[in-house]
Amino acid sequence: MSHASMLKARRQNQKHKRELEVEVKRLKREAKLAAAAPAEKKEKVKKEKVKKEKVETEKEKPTKVKKVKLSKEEMGRADSKKGKTAAK
Repeated sequence: MSHASMLKARRQNQKHKRELEVEVKRLKREAKLAAAAPAEKKEKVKKEKVKKEKVETEKEKPTKVKKVKLSKEEMGRADSKKGKTAAK
């Protein structure tokens, strides 16, 4: 018998042994459940819901910021700055 076939036979034996052990465990579990008394069901109790009261807090209203229009001189300066940075 070659080494490979020995290893194959060993794996098969281990697999078969594992399957038998699992079957035995399953049978024991089923027997235990069958021997046990039927479980008693508990009555369901509904809990009353408690409504939460909202507490109003004073919030500051955000103030609106007005946009200031630039004068002709300031617009000219801004345009000249844009032209210089674009030329670089």
